[in-house]
Amino acid sequence: MTGTSPRRGLRHRLADPDFPWWLAALAVAALGIALVLALDSSWRQIATILAAGLGTTLAVTVLAFAGAAALGLFVALAGRARNRVIRNGARLYVELVRGVPLLVLLFWIAFVGAPAFVTSWNAVTAPLSKAGLLAPLTVRDVSLMARAVIALVIAYSAFLAEIFRAGIEAVPEGQIEAAKALGLGSFARLRLIVLPQAVRTVLPPLANDLVSMVKDSSLVSVLGVADITQMGKVYASGSFRFFETYSVLAYLYLLVTVSVSLAARALERRLARGRRGREAQPLRSVPG
Repeated sequence: MTGTSPRRGLRHRLADPDFPWWLAALAVAALGIALVLALDSSWRQIATILAAGLGTTLAVTVLAFAGAAALGLFVALAGRARNRVIRNGARLYVELVRGVPLLVLLFWIAFVGAPAFVTSWNAVTAPLSKAGLLAPLTVRDVSLMARAVIALVIAYSAFLAEIFRAGIEAVPEGQIEAAKALGLGSFARLRLIVLPQAVRTVLPPLANDLVSMVKDSSLVSVLGVADITQMGKVYASGSFRFFETYSVLAYLYLLVTVSVSLAARALERRLARGRRGREAQPLRSVPG
């Protein structure tokens, strides 16, 4: 009887209308491609070369998304400020940044913003440079990877600001009023009441933007940053094996993006279970 239980459980799981057949199909395809990469030396060589740039892609994505989330939250809070100048300044920032294509913004930060920053920095620190306490900064001192990360931070912060704004506004006003009645200050209300609920609300669109940033990080290759896309371009142009190179490149991107999506869904389900558990806790504490 115990031997048939696992089979019965698997049968019921497969019969579930919500069973993720799409994920099963992707897993089978991924395993098949991984088998080809493991057995074919030429394909394995391409995968090894591209994997060298995978760390750069992940580093750019993590740094840029963390910076964009922090800046986007700041802009979202500034957009709800009582001061009219701060509120309109935040709105202006969002509209300006969202209206510029990411590639144009990337070029502007890399070839206009970085030189302007170096010029301003040298002008401010000129007395220290004349005294021999600080060396003048050159444009080459600002790495291309840093410029790319800054461009992604600025570009995505505007979109994340709108996501955070929607999540904050979705918190019931009654809970905020109750927190005020309990004597909680504005920062305590934000930290204990507003942000925990807003994060649960905005988690799906945040995960969607993280997946988008993984893909948009490929744009840093136009600056010569040695990410996975740049490594693929260099190898394909030298070997003329475009089909194999870009097939492996798409495969590696899919592995990363699907993994991020699955992790975000797992976190979303965990937060939902935790919320249901907290909501049911007072009912269990009532004397029977």
